[in-house]
Amino acid sequence: MSESNLTLTIDGAKVTVPKGTLLVDAAKQVGIDIPIFCYHPKLNPVGMCRMCLVEIGRPIRDRSTGEFLFNEAGQPIIQFGSKLETACTTKVEDGWIIRVNSEKAIEGRQQIVEFLLTSHPLDCPVCDKGGECPLQNLTMAHGPGKSRFIYDDKKKLDKNVLLGGLIVLDRERCIQCSRCIRFQEEIAGDPVIEFTNRGRDLEITTFSDPDFDSYFSGNTTDICPVGALTTEDFRFGARPWELNFAASICPHCSVGCNIIVNTRREAKSGGAEVVKRVMPRQNEWINEIWICDKGRFGHTFAKSPDRLSKPLIRENGNLIETTWDTALKRASEAFKNAGSKVVGITSGRPSNEDLFNFRMLLTSIGGKAYHYTHMAGGDLVQKIGVGTNTNLGDLGKGDAILVIATDLIEEAPIWWMRVKLAAERGATLIVANARKTRLDAYANHSLRYDYGKAVHTALGLLQVASAEKGLAKYHGDSALEEAGKAFKEAKNAIVFYGSEGLNFEGTDHLAQACTSLLSATKHIGRANNGLIAVWPQNNTQGAWDMGLVPSGDRLAESLMGSSLVYIMASDPFGDDPQLADKIPQGATVIVQELFHTSTVERAEIVFPAQSFIERDGTYTSGQRIVQRFFKAVGGYGECLPDWQIVAKLGRSLGVELNDTSAAGVMRQIAEEISDYKVLDYRSLARVEDQWPPVGDMDKYFGGTAYKNRQGLGLQLAPASELGEAFVASWTDPRELQEGEGFLLVPVTVLYDQGTTVIPSKVLESRLPTLKILLNSTDVAYLHLAGQSEVEVRLNGWVKRLPFEILESVPQGTALLPRSLGMPLLAPVYVELRPVD
Repeated sequence: MSESNLTLTIDGAKVTVPKGTLLVDAAKQVGIDIPIFCYHPKLNPVGMCRMCLVEIGRPIRDRSTGEFLFNEAGQPIIQFGSKLETACTTKVEDGWIIRVNSEKAIEGRQQIVEFLLTSHPLDCPVCDKGGECPLQNLTMAHGPGKSRFIYDDKKKLDKNVLLGGLIVLDRERCIQCSRCIRFQEEIAGDPVIEFTNRGRDLEITTFSDPDFDSYFSGNTTDICPVGALTTEDFRFGARPWELNFAASICPHCSVGCNIIVNTRREAKSGGAEVVKRVMPRQNEWINEIWICDKGRFGHTFAKSPDRLSKPLIRENGNLIETTWDTALKRASEAFKNAGSKVVGITSGRPSNEDLFNFRMLLTSIGGKAYHYTHMAGGDLVQKIGVGTNTNLGDLGKGDAILVIATDLIEEAPIWWMRVKLAAERGATLIVANARKTRLDAYANHSLRYDYGKAVHTALGLLQVASAEKGLAKYHGDSALEEAGKAFKEAKNAIVFYGSEGLNFEGTDHLAQACTSLLSATKHIGRANNGLIAVWPQNNTQGAWDMGLVPSGDRLAESLMGSSLVYIMASDPFGDDPQLADKIPQGATVIVQELFHTSTVERAEIVFPAQSFIERDGTYTSGQRIVQRFFKAVGGYGECLPDWQIVAKLGRSLGVELNDTSAAGVMRQIAEEISDYKVLDYRSLARVEDQWPPVGDMDKYFGGTAYKNRQGLGLQLAPASELGEAFVASWTDPRELQEGEGFLLVPVTVLYDQGTTVIPSKVLESRLPTLKILLNSTDVAYLHLAGQSEVEVRLNGWVKRLPFEILESVPQGTALLPRSLGMPLLAPVYVELRPVD
């Protein structure tokens, strides 16, 4: 046995656990449940509820020698304390004897339950937590059966306190366990709720503006052991035992959070299966047991009444509904007439199966298949992405994380959370950005650069780690030198790179620089080392892997020579209206989409596609973990999955593609793409036991997050791990061309006004409006005091926009949040003036 392990006995069962293990965790590891309310295995213990009381017997030691004393039978003499002790705050020691279910311990727990119920409402039949409520379950198991307290002394409190529009607090149900408060402070980094008052008047309140201002607030409802915190969208919506469930993957960012879609068949929906809520599904390698609020509440787009439901064709200038046969026939004729002058455009939203069939169709007929993106580097992630079995939860003291040109809290909240926690465990965190972000509060090294100089900073770090003479011109200050040394000396190191302040070419150069840095410091080819791209969409890496060509600056030229443009799950004309002007007169535009977008408005033929909840498929996350999502509800209208639409169109053109099942398409992917040869749907269904255990019958230990029974996915090994030859190289960045006025920089915000967010009524109050962000010095310089709008001028184009002061914005710069109504793909100089 290792010297770091200890052996004790719990209710007659021998238990061997590592030194430092809490008693409640030691018991859980051998299947002995110690009831708890305030304790949670992801939070620091506080011992507030006293529900975990047990008897602890300790071996008696000789006071002079410190050695154990033994009885005549040669057994250690055990002495039990006179009082019960909390198992959640006590770390085990060797030789202990624990009594969990002794008469004394049982009586103590009965008293605790009785006290908790003195003012707790007996409304289980209408409580949303009923059926998955730890208090309900533990009252049945440990409660006294009846109360000795007088009903008239019951404390009456507010029953419907809205916290920030997303969470509802019932103060009568709260048992003051502080799980929600500790989660917000320790895990989410948003200490925006707290206790107020004292004694029997103690209650939860929020001090932030807006109320409960956090991207992770929904997780408090999962770990609340009673029905005190519920989500606004699920409140009084259904009973847990009525719900069906389907495993899925969040479609909102490239983290790839595992989720469960809970559904129920309802009469008011005509007997259709409807989504009632989205819950986290445990995957300790990706999202642990958490999801952000956008992933939890941003699912309603999938069943929005504004969805396209039938094929459309243009007649007399108007799009009208038609049959699939008619639409496919017309599309087939257009393809045949266009010959090889076909340009295909897609995005990082579709599944791997969709993208594969799309690329195969386009290349089979001699056309070009583009992935519409403003960010490069997917090919480098294939080579030196993070190694297999990478888990951000393993990073700590001695490791390093570089986050450059990205605001993780807005672009990938769960990555932000996990990087923050790694920094708190001791990992060296280097944050490099043109402006201060929330992650800087946890950084050991904060590096600032001017917008357009991100690559220079990455090469400056490389110069510290490399003796290459050509890098001398990128030598930086002492802060850069210290950060570079810390990265070089780290045992493990990961780089997160993004696209803030960069165009496509800039992100390509940044990815090269980061790749060279990782290669020079030998942080490649193994777990917890490598490159992670903070992609703008959920399956951007999948698009690279499926062989689609990134659009970059080539798309406009290709469009000018096209006779047919086929667009799947992308809105290029909404993102860049000038692209539509590049299409020649008489060219046919065919679009597959969920909603009536700006690109659909330009189409001659429109195919309605299914959303992620109506079909099967796979996504590839930013860590290159391929994961499967399952069908949760029936189809919407006459919509079909994208891969099937493409296959039907291909059949009419003599191109044989699988049109029967997503699993069949995945088999073709495995045959065609070498990195995916190890994959099929069975391999993606692999599961294993995870800590902490969640989703089991007790519910009180880990909360109501679902146990992962449907698959953890499979991480693809980068080329560097497979031993393939790879030589990293870097490119001198092109200097940002100076212009007059202010540099307007597009930035990503979590809550935008994209088509997948606007349909969520519960998120409505959190959605921002279009505005420009300036610092106070520039506001004074522009004489904007007392005004609410600023005039923006660019090449003869003039627009009045609201502005807001944000001190982290660098002087001479204005930030423009993306997807709020004003398309801007890359930084550009504009003139700002006061409104006359």
